[in-house]
Amino acid sequence: MSCEITCPNFCPPVSPIVCEPVVIVRERFIPQIVPVIHPIKVVDKVHCVPVHHHIYKWENEEVRDVAVSGKASKKRTVRVSRARKKK
Repeated sequence: MSCEITCPNFCPPVSPIVCEPVVIVRERFIPQIVPVIHPIKVVDKVHCVPVHHHIYKWENEEVRDVAVSGKASKKRTVRVSRARKKK
């Protein structure tokens, strides 16, 4: 049996008591992309290095015997003395 049936009007109606809510915190962690920029500066340096480039020049000379009065000329051989002079 309930009290309402057995004792009507015995207890006056009351307003409900509302308590402060209990706070339950549920923490969630969600990854957030944060761009991190690393600047790179490339410097190209040009260094001149001397390198020898040998160039050879030559001349071609053609010598012919010239005929004088129908006879071939003969070249004279010049001898150079290699003897040393005494002092």
